[in-house]
Amino acid sequence: MTIWVTLEMTVKPGAFDALSTFLRANLANVRGFDGALSVTLYHDAETRAFLIHEEWLNRDHHAAYLAFIEERGVMAELLSFMEGPPEVTYYDRLVM
Repeated sequence: MTIWVTLEMTVKPGAFDALSTFLRANLANVRGFDGALSVTLYHDAETRAFLIHEEWLNRDHHAAYLAFIEERGVMAELLSFMEGPPEVTYYDRLVM
């Protein structure tokens, strides 16, 4: 059963252009990681709200990805554009 993961953050004032450059350089790595099914980004320019919506095969695949990006400093670089850590929510896909 797949999972959805959302990460909600607020972009620092004036940091969106640099964030966009960072994302263009790194999104292919996320999308190509074992177990990643999709990654979609949303941004509200007025409030600077930023949402990452991901679909993964399961939590183990997502946990492996998080460990990978934390070890390489990618998560720290992403968070350098944000006002604080993300609010992360996991959703199990229901099949009815």
